[in-house]
Amino acid sequence: MEDLVNAYDSNSDSNDGEGSLVHDNVNFDSLKEKFKLNSTPQILIKESINISRKIDSHAKEVAYNPKYEELFQPEFTYELAIAGNPIAIGPQNPFKTKQQAAPKNTLSGYVEDSHFNDFQFENQRRTFATHGYALDPSVGDSNFSGNSIIGDLDVAKRLDGRTVFESGKNFGSEKRKRDERGNPSDIDNYKGPWAGYVDENKIAKPTEEEQAVLDDWKSVTTKKNKEENVVEERSTLHIKDPLDYQGRSFLHPPQDVGVRLNSEEPPEKCFLPKKHIHTWTGHTKGVAAIRLFPMSGHLLLSCSMDCKIKLWEVYGQRRCIRTYLGHDKAVRDVCFNNDGTEFLSAAYDRYIKLWDTETGQCKGKFTNKRIPYCVKFNPDEDKQHLFVAGLADKKIITWDIRANEIVQEYDRHLGAVNTVTFIDDNRRFVSTSDDKSLRVWEWDIPVDSKYIADPTMHSVPAVTLSPNEKWLACQSMDNQILIYNAISKMRMNRKKVFKGHMVAGYACQVNFSPDGNTNKNVSQSPPMPGFSYVISGDADGKLFIWDWKSTKVYSKFKAHDQVCIGCCWLPHETSKVITCGWDGLIKLWD
Repeated sequence: MEDLVNAYDSNSDSNDGEGSLVHDNVNFDSLKEKFKLNSTPQILIKESINISRKIDSHAKEVAYNPKYEELFQPEFTYELAIAGNPIAIGPQNPFKTKQQAAPKNTLSGYVEDSHFNDFQFENQRRTFATHGYALDPSVGDSNFSGNSIIGDLDVAKRLDGRTVFESGKNFGSEKRKRDERGNPSDIDNYKGPWAGYVDENKIAKPTEEEQAVLDDWKSVTTKKNKEENVVEERSTLHIKDPLDYQGRSFLHPPQDVGVRLNSEEPPEKCFLPKKHIHTWTGHTKGVAAIRLFPMSGHLLLSCSMDCKIKLWEVYGQRRCIRTYLGHDKAVRDVCFNNDGTEFLSAAYDRYIKLWDTETGQCKGKFTNKRIPYCVKFNPDEDKQHLFVAGLADKKIITWDIRANEIVQEYDRHLGAVNTVTFIDDNRRFVSTSDDKSLRVWEWDIPVDSKYIADPTMHSVPAVTLSPNEKWLACQSMDNQILIYNAISKMRMNRKKVFKGHMVAGYACQVNFSPDGNTNKNVSQSPPMPGFSYVISGDADGKLFIWDWKSTKVYSKFKAHDQVCIGCCWLPHETSKVITCGWDGLIKLWD
């Protein structure tokens, strides 16, 4: 202490401004070392630290006033039980380990509050995230040593254990330099904030390994394209007498079957089919759709998942007349033109092909690299060179057969287009889609004139127009057949809802019996009665027949072992129905 007092001058209390208060011969470094002085001691703020003292469980008296958080009930011990301590109630648990018997303030043990500087914690976290090492928090020594470092020791040794805060700009990647921005007055050469970097490589060239992978991919894709183009269209005639004694082909309706096939008058009254009379076999996979020959219905066209299209006789020997081969994937839909001399086929190979029904020649191929879901000729006589296709890419496209080009595109749906149906003397058509809506279009106007959608609606995969062209039957995915008025404002007839079958997930075709009023003139006097029945297949292979007036199920029977996907009523017969299923069979019922 004398050394500390002697360091100051005797006149240190004077107000004299002259002279020094400290002797010149005093060394402050020796004083700091001798008295261990710390000019800037670290001060802990007590408010930021929750200090709690642990009381020994065996202590019998406490020399200070403990807080409520520090108090606890003494644990039971054998000594307390011998001494008769009233706190020791009950026997000792012999199965408790020392860890379980230790004092606890949490479920896992005794937790002491500790304080850690936020800056130091964030500094070590960023150092570990950047360089892969940090100081071991369990070691109290803050100096750099091999034992106090966790993580990548090699990097820590190379950087002398510096943190990201200490390193600064001394190591790490420096900021990349940009090119000069240029003079704003020079419009052509001014780069501004879009100037590139000095060492920027603007040409990306693949490595040798990446180039090899790209070459393999190109070779595979070109091979696939060549294979797609190799598909050859051909047909096979299965009958020996394609011409009759007058030189007419099989397209001409027969006159010796006991039915007037050339008549335009429908049968007066239809009856329920009851028995199976014939099965057409020839498809090796499920049949997707069947279409009858226009007007007469003496021929049946079927498309299948075995990529084949077949033409069958409905009357006489009921033979397979011709097979058309030209698709390498399943055929989705087929459609005759008005006189039946040509038909279109749409398949999953993204092609729509035009065939000559009699010769089997492929007259045209149409594709826009999208899968067609439905295809339909324009029924007008002066527009037989145009057809409409609903595609998987939400569009409806009109093709011109003569020029082989797309002449119109209807792009308003939000899902794949399932069906296209012409109504109102072919001036309008109705389309359904997976977006659970119906849209009505004016011909050749790519904006829908009516949009029908409701939160309770389901998608409609199959639509059929009634014989009198007044009603539209829509197969709904909620196991119902909904009826819309096709003449006036396309409103749903809520009294005509046909239920009872199971079609969820399948595009089962709907059809009507051909009897009743087929005259389009509504003001006919006296009016003939309407058609009698509505028919549809279902997922269990059954054929359902409903009464049109009462919407009751009149008949149902097992038609196929798998899904009954299609059905049609012969236009000149009173009770003959053709069905097709995914079992590859086509059956005739009477």
